Amino acid sequence: MTAMNELRGAIDHRAALADMTAAVGAPHLLTDEATLARYARSTSARPVRPLAVARPADAAQVAQLVRIAATHGIAVYPLSTGKNWGYGDACAVGAGQLILDLSRMNRIVQVDAELAYAVIEPGVTQHQLSSFLEEQGYPLWADCTGAGPDTSYIGNIMERGFGHSPYGNRLQHVAGMQVVLASGEILETGFGHYRQARAAHLFPYGVGPFLDGLFTQSNMGIVTRLGIWLMPRAECVNHFLCSVPAHGDIAAVVDALRPLRLDGTLRSILHIGNDLRVLSGGRVFPHAELARAAATDGPAPSGARLPPALRARLCEGLGAWTVSGALYGSTAQVALARKAVKRALRGTRGRARFVTERSLRLGALAGRLLGDSEAGRRLRAQVALGASLFEVNRGVPNGRFLAGAYWRRRGGLPAGFPQGADPARDGCGLLWVSPVLPLRGEDLLAVHALAEAEFARFGFDLFATFSMINERSLGGVLTVAYDRDDPEETARARACHDAVFARLFEAGYIPYRVGNHAMAALDPAGDTYWRTVAALKGALDPRGILAPGRYQPGEAARFG
Repeated sequence: MTAMNELRGAIDHRAALADMTAAVGAPHLLTDEATLARYARSTSARPVRPLAVARPADAAQVAQLVRIAATHGIAVYPLSTGKNWGYGDACAVGAGQLILDLSRMNRIVQVDAELAYAVIEPGVTQHQLSSFLEEQGYPLWADCTGAGPDTSYIGNIMERGFGHSPYGNRLQHVAGMQVVLASGEILETGFGHYRQARAAHLFPYGVGPFLDGLFTQSNMGIVTRLGIWLMPRAECVNHFLCSVPAHGDIAAVVDALRPLRLDGTLRSILHIGNDLRVLSGGRVFPHAELARAAATDGPAPSGARLPPALRARLCEGLGAWTVSGALYGSTAQVALARKAVKRALRGTRGRARFVTERSLRLGALAGRLLGDSEAGRRLRAQVALGASLFEVNRGVPNGRFLAGAYWRRRGGLPAGFPQGADPARDGCGLLWVSPVLPLRGEDLLAVHALAEAEFARFGFDLFATFSMINERSLGGVLTVAYDRDDPEETARARACHDAVFARLFEAGYIPYRVGNHAMAALDPAGDTYWRTVAALKGALDPRGILAPGRYQPGEAARFG
């Protein structure tokens, strides 16, 4: 039994919560039914009810809460803003844990315009930092993801997430963490523990063992502050889209673009989405069309999967794959990069078209002149998409890219979408399998084939995105979108996720991150790596109070 298990059954919750209330104040220690239900909501249909929710104001209060929890033998689960869509949302791995909601800690502590970095707390959102930089006139952009304006930078970085810009491999652009340990001590990594250090947020490694990685995808400490590098505003940005007509053609396109990623011509993270991924960004599941199609094409084998004829009609005009990326630099540099992209794609069936601010302005004018015609509506939609892509490229988050999470939601997109979009609150069903694979076309096709066989077997459409997260690898995001209000479909979705996860794992395509429901599957063989992780966990958190089960396969298995 773990140290945490040994403490269960003899915990005085009332005394513990009284001590925690004294630490943070009554308004910030929440135990009411509505709050607990809100934090138990999950797009993965795995609601996990917490003991209580504490909302500390600073690292000192986090440390105090951790010490109180250790004294009483209560597990704590930290989160930044609780918007880890598809991977656990605001839920702990196991029930009955104290949620440490760090969203009150939302200070932008420092921005250095000359050296292009910021120091931020966990509650700082993509919208907050982007707006702050713009309002204060800093010539800097922060990388952002498509997860929405209200998501946390630190929360995503702790999961080793990635965005869009040249700084999109986010963990590589972090220096200097402040971490609350299970003992209640506060650790400064890198050079930060030397008070006189002048490069604490400039050189991540410091001197001695490099510790920062221990606190990402782990339960060994609570990161309460870090330095994040910002991107100097580019003179020129062009977005490019490359449509690939047939499924098998994508391999040659990937192989053609890889040298440009390796030599630095393509500095941003390129995203490669299949037709359904593009389709789901602009509409939800076509229930009415499915009913009409059944009358002519026969009933679909599964209500969650589009029949081939209907899929073909809905995806008319879309390529089987679309590559999306951005070019940054001076006007001359971008012009040279455009020529390099065109040259690289010769001999493939991919054709790039480039979107500039001028082309967007002209498109918007033409869209207005075309009025309410079909061509006008289509052009305005294309311009809106282009404008959103430009925003993301410049670090301005846009919630429209969350539309895919709503694909199977019975009510479709909520009123006012994308403002305030919250897939967990809105009842969306969403599970992700996220393998990493070599940056080769043959590997992309192999992963897609393995996944598609399971998606078809369980009756779901495969939404696939592969992103060039660095110069040598692709990060896949394979989406199981399902109707959370349908118990049978929910069970089938979980079975589909588990089958895809297992097949890819066995084939050597290991995920770069996993949801709470899949933590136990990370250590099927009990290897030396996870034994070493367990030894480090035992040294840093001997009582096992920090997020038991999080990237801790043995403990996660006990939660089921």
